[in-house]
Amino acid sequence: MSAERIPQDGINREILIMEEDIAKRVQELADQISVDYKGAYPLFVGILKGSFIFLGDLVRKLDPDLQAEVDFMAVSSYDGTRSSRQPKIGKDLNTDIKDRHVIVVEDIVDTGYSFDTLLRILAARNPASLKTCALVSKPARREVDVPIDYLGFTIPDNWVEGYGMDTDEKNRGLPDIVFRKT
Repeated sequence: MSAERIPQDGINREILIMEEDIAKRVQELADQISVDYKGAYPLFVGILKGSFIFLGDLVRKLDPDLQAEVDFMAVSSYDGTRSSRQPKIGKDLNTDIKDRHVIVVEDIVDTGYSFDTLLRILAARNPASLKTCALVSKPARREVDVPIDYLGFTIPDNWVEGYGMDTDEKNRGLPDIVFRKT
């Protein structure tokens, strides 16, 4: 991504992960999931809004014989750039997950509060299996230990935007993951 593709809004940003590297890693994750879930017909649960680009790319790269299904939940614990540490469910699933193989897909795992709450809610619905997939993880910010079974990238403790991740609903469509320099 060239400098002219980064928003010129007076905020200093730098590319953290380039579009090509994201695409390569998404393919690797899809290949591994395709092997692990062969014959299982998994249900992918995308966490809105940030996961939609990642999930869309991931599902398109899966072996078509998986016959994967997709549903969405909305879980939020952020007010601007700060975690409230009190996640709220804004949209629940339309699909019954009892006895299903579920893979929760998240854009970013930060403090872990939202992810932990979400996993507890889903586990109580008795899926056959419950695994997780995250595009990025910030272990330096983790306050609640959560499992990440399929991980794209580990990143430093910087605020990031792009590839579905936003700041106040802006910059989700950037093809690269960029961090805001302060």
